[in-house]
Amino acid sequence: MLKTYKNSFKQDITPVNSDQYVPVVELKEYLKINDAIYEVDSKAENGITFSRLLNYKYSDTLKKMDPDRLVVLVTEVIPSYSCLVFCPTKKNCENVAEMICKFLSKEYMKHREKEKQELIKSLKNINSGNLCPVLKRTIPLGVAYHHSGLMSDEKKLLEEAYSTGVLCLLTCTSTLAAGVNLPARRVILRAPYVAKEFLKRNQYKQMVGRAGRAGIDSTGESILILQEKDKHQVLELINRPLESCYSHLVEEFSKGIQTLFLSLIGLKIATNLGDIYHFMSGTFLGVQQKILLKEKSLWEITVESLQYLTEKGLLQKDTISTENGLTQEYTIYKSEEGLQYSFHITKLGKAAFKGSIDLAYCDILYRDLKKGLEGLVLESLLHLIYLTTPYDMASQCDPDWMIYFRQFNQLSPAEQKAANLVGVSENYIGKKASGQAIKKKVDKDIVNRLYLSFVLYTLLKETNIWSVSERFNMPRGYVQNLLTAAATFSSCVLHFCEELEEFWVYKALLVELTKKLTYCVKAELIPLMEVTGVLEGRAKQLYNAGYKSLTHLANANPEVLIRTIDHLSRRQAKQIVSSAKMLLHEKADALQEEVEELLRLPPDFPGIGVSPIENA
Repeated sequence: MLKTYKNSFKQDITPVNSDQYVPVVELKEYLKINDAIYEVDSKAENGITFSRLLNYKYSDTLKKMDPDRLVVLVTEVIPSYSCLVFCPTKKNCENVAEMICKFLSKEYMKHREKEKQELIKSLKNINSGNLCPVLKRTIPLGVAYHHSGLMSDEKKLLEEAYSTGVLCLLTCTSTLAAGVNLPARRVILRAPYVAKEFLKRNQYKQMVGRAGRAGIDSTGESILILQEKDKHQVLELINRPLESCYSHLVEEFSKGIQTLFLSLIGLKIATNLGDIYHFMSGTFLGVQQKILLKEKSLWEITVESLQYLTEKGLLQKDTISTENGLTQEYTIYKSEEGLQYSFHITKLGKAAFKGSIDLAYCDILYRDLKKGLEGLVLESLLHLIYLTTPYDMASQCDPDWMIYFRQFNQLSPAEQKAANLVGVSENYIGKKASGQAIKKKVDKDIVNRLYLSFVLYTLLKETNIWSVSERFNMPRGYVQNLLTAAATFSSCVLHFCEELEEFWVYKALLVELTKKLTYCVKAELIPLMEVTGVLEGRAKQLYNAGYKSLTHLANANPEVLIRTIDHLSRRQAKQIVSSAKMLLHEKADALQEEVEELLRLPPDFPGIGVSPIENA
């Protein structure tokens, strides 16, 4: 049967190997310069051949608003087929979506109108009634934007709507090309740039590769819009080979080699120098060492990384016995004997390893936690939130100083004390907000980190990403990413503290904080959100309908749920009840095991194993 099935499709597929086949989708690549369209042709002298002129009557107003003729390029395919427009920036995505919609006829509104209204309702439901003004205007016409400024639930709904044809056009950034499988009949590249950087061949191929839907379309096409000034660079771009792939292990020491070595030794995969070097030789870096390593050899990098980890107190140097029976401090020699010297992980190293802490920030984290023990402010969560705010996001933060100053003024005395303890004063923020010169040096990363702590602290109090993003003038997607990163880092810091006895006080505090950051809802909704498929909006619906605990959900009737909860399908209702039952049983089993453990007689109980005769 399988053989017959394969044979019946052999004309439409290209063999890759004896067991695997891929559908053939013809991809045509075009360049647009002014009103002329050129086809990319490797056989042509300069790599392109003239294809056609855009024949479309533009009004003077439309010419000014759409100099690249995007409207005509888009309307050639939508709404019958799907289209992606890649834009250089997030703001450009929104502007292009709105601009195109201004010139689409009202006929586009009739295309799957009911489903588009359902999409708008769903977007409002997940955002507590909020809807982006741009999406409110564009979705009725089958158009939306897609970039990192959107929240994950919004992205998911828009992606589903696009995949099913409810939306026929997405304006997006280059991240969509690599992250999500959303193909289109036509892909348009708004410019040969990603932000201000000129496109690389790999990026270009990734984006144009979205054109053509395997199993749906037999053809796909891409159009790169360019200005005359970029023509020479673009011709080079389309004709040159793909960039080579290189190992980045050596470029990011703290996240790369050093973390790898700590894991190898922590997991006891390789503990002596010889085994570690042998492991490194088999990595992608090891294979490419002759190309990538010019100044130092792989051996020298291995030795230096181990020495660094030892100096930082993450690894312990073992001692070895000499021929005279004496012991000597471990020293690395480039010899066969040196290859046998081994390491073991220290308590600090184990804490960093178990907590998955970036070694670039391990020292700072330890110092911050140590300092926190001297005067941790527990009257509010601000101090604790600061300790769990991700370091890497702080380094990329650019505070709005007026907003910073206003938020600082609203702090309670206890919260101001926490800010002063970490090293940020109201006077400093006030001077930055007013543009005054500051002579005193203040650590920029600490200042930025406290600003992000304010965002997180406000978010935990208000539990509304929309209002917080407006208050701090940040994209809601960024605020959501910050919350997710903080919840993850809080869990990492918890595991870090569990391995170090001196930080025992943080354990109970971080368990609760991690839970708050993970769910970011009112405390009564957290038990409901532990159930698979229940997010904040759904949890509120269930709670208001009387399902206030896991037990309520586990004993619910799916048919009653469907009638009680708006926009809940039968499949979703059954999944929620089934998941709640499973979770409830897991918790019951865990408690039963705890009861049995408590009632079990200890193996070292006096008299166990002694016969009656011996007792006599």
